[in-house]
Amino acid sequence: MLRWALIFLIIGAVLAVLGFGGIGGTFIGIAKILFFIAIALFVIFLVLGLLAGKGVKDKIS
Repeated sequence: MLRWALIFLIIGAVLAVLGFGGIGGTFIGIAKILFFIAIALFVIFLVLGLLAGKGVKDKIS
């Protein structure tokens, strides 16, 4: 997901430099959305992993 965000960011920056500001801004907007989705998924999976680890630890002890 972060790879796609970086790709969209680079394409948007190149388009903006070349004078295609409208579509460049759209690409950068998509990159922002993908970045925040990736961060949200990271936090969700981090919390789930920590909770699952505690459950397994309690069952083993």
